[in-house]
Amino acid sequence: MNTILFDLDGTLLPIDMQLFEKIYFQELCLYFKDLLPSDKLIKFIWDSIKSMVQNLENKTNEKVFFESFREKVNDDITIFENRFNEFYDSNFHKVKEAVKDIPAIRESIKILKDKGYNLVIATNPLFPKKAIYYRIEWAGLNPEDFIYITTFEKNHYCKPQLLYYEEILKDIKKLPEECLMVGNDVQEDLVAAKLGIKTYLITDNILNRGKDKIISDYIGNYEDFLKFVKKLPRI
Repeated sequence: MNTILFDLDGTLLPIDMQLFEKIYFQELCLYFKDLLPSDKLIKFIWDSIKSMVQNLENKTNEKVFFESFREKVNDDITIFENRFNEFYDSNFHKVKEAVKDIPAIRESIKILKDKGYNLVIATNPLFPKKAIYYRIEWAGLNPEDFIYITTFEKNHYCKPQLLYYEEILKDIKKLPEECLMVGNDVQEDLVAAKLGIKTYLITDNILNRGKDKIISDYIGNYEDFLKFVKKLPRI
């Protein structure tokens, strides 16, 4: 093993997801209030996210999202594209209120980097690059420490599609057996095991929507993961 893939929200970025979504949509609705009523905006966003998650065509997530959104608003999509872009540089930062401070995960990243491991951020690419990079910084981390970061603009598939993980492996030129996927989502992160990627489930912010039986190579909280990292050999 020489490469470690990390989920972002709930893993590298300890966060209260319910509070995150509450603030996120509150701020979006305020920012778009002159363009769409709140109920329509929220519905259109969720429907377009669903289109991204279900997409199996070789289209970027950005393209899929705005194609879906355009059909719903029946208006000049560039107005909405520009407004989203502005939002992520302004009101989006209020979402930081939902972030928790967990030093153990930052220490784990530092140790892994010092030991020579390739680090990847394998977040569900539902957000633009700038929104993902801001959240990496909120976690007290440097985007430059990661050899690859999934984004809305670059990637073509979403979790839990296996195509999502296959695309990452292809882009970073790694075999499944060289990798470990670390995440807090039973359905979205542990599915990587189907390709032969080992998995580590972080339990502090665990998500298990279907209450599936948990099958993971490693399971533990942030402190357990730090101990695991300290025992890994240098490469």
